Amino acid sequence: MFSKSTVERILDRFPVARLGQLDDAGLAQALPFVFVRAAGALWSPIDGKPKKRAALDRIGWIENHPDVCILVDHYEADWTKLWWLKLFCDGRVIRGSHEHWSAAVGALAAKYPQYPDVPMFIGEPTMLRFEIKRWKSWAAQGDEALEAWLASEPT
Repeated sequence: MFSKSTVERILDRFPVARLGQLDDAGLAQALPFVFVRAAGALWSPIDGKPKKRAALDRIGWIENHPDVCILVDHYEADWTKLWWLKLFCDGRVIRGSHEHWSAAVGALAAKYPQYPDVPMFIGEPTMLRFEIKRWKSWAAQGDEALEAWLASEPT
């Protein structure tokens, strides 16, 4: 299993992950999302990227089923370089304020240069906060291949 420092390095580098959660009917749902690691948690804004509608299902789902799974994975045609990281988290919907709100907003602005052109929030400022409880990980060639990927130039 990847060490805590390796997990943090992956999360700081990766631009997008997949959020797995249960919907109101108890069915598994997954969707990509942007995030940042700040103040001991992962944060994701409900931002100004185009949405089907303003009331997002994922907000209610997290409020009703806060246990979520986040997947970060790396694929290459050379299957010896494959790896994945699953984070088991407690998800919370944060509206407008939190003791670490400013740190999360600053980290998001630093990680995603798109935010000057795309509003970080639409409507009431809302973020999803994910507290990591535990993780599982796998790398085809163990930590050596993952370390090589981490040392490579970001793509």
